[in-house]
Amino acid sequence: MNLGKLYLIPVPICDAEVNTMIPEHNLKIVKSLTFFVGENAKTARKWLKWMSYDTIQNANIQELNQHTINHNSLIEPLLQGHNIGLLSDAGCPGIADPGAAILKLAHEKNIEVIPLVGPSSIVLSIMASGFNGQNFAFIGYLPIEQQPKIKRIKELELLCKKHNQAQYFIETPYRNNQLLEVLLKNLQPATYLFLGVNIGDLKQRLICKSINEFKKLKLPDLNKIPVVFGIY
Repeated sequence: MNLGKLYLIPVPICDAEVNTMIPEHNLKIVKSLTFFVGENAKTARKWLKWMSYDTIQNANIQELNQHTINHNSLIEPLLQGHNIGLLSDAGCPGIADPGAAILKLAHEKNIEVIPLVGPSSIVLSIMASGFNGQNFAFIGYLPIEQQPKIKRIKELELLCKKHNQAQYFIETPYRNNQLLEVLLKNLQPATYLFLGVNIGDLKQRLICKSINEFKKLKLPDLNKIPVVFGIY
């Protein structure tokens, strides 16, 4: 039996019209699928409706998150010859989401993986920051506790200087303001800080200044807003 294909389906990172975020090619593929895997079934259904998936009641959606125990069951439709669409809660599957678990299994079983074009706040931040686009790292989340967080920030700043490598990271939105405060207090005055706020949205703000310059500004309120942080 032929194996199915695993399509990596990006979803919006903000409220927007379909044609400003997702290519028409993606929409055609989504509408051809019955099987989906997403972090949260309710969120996956929301995005399928947003993409005008007409038979939402027939969509077979399995969840892939920290509570998933049997990852092998997720790829069973692929082994039976059915295609699957992997959706993230926001942005691109496999980037800052748990999609790697099913991707690893797909590669092990020689299943064809097809990533589709779509928005990623991380990639857009790397593009917009003006930092080194040939040597960069995405760190994910910094430690929650204050002292380990400060230590990690100083380590990342050292990597910037030692290896000319830009560093990008994110935070749980309700802790954004606290992280910004810690960055301003602990980074060197000449270090540059980038804030990618509400990327892709009409209220998008892209701010890139030295720490010394940031301290002269009225700081934005980042509470409960998606933000990508970068230092260089």
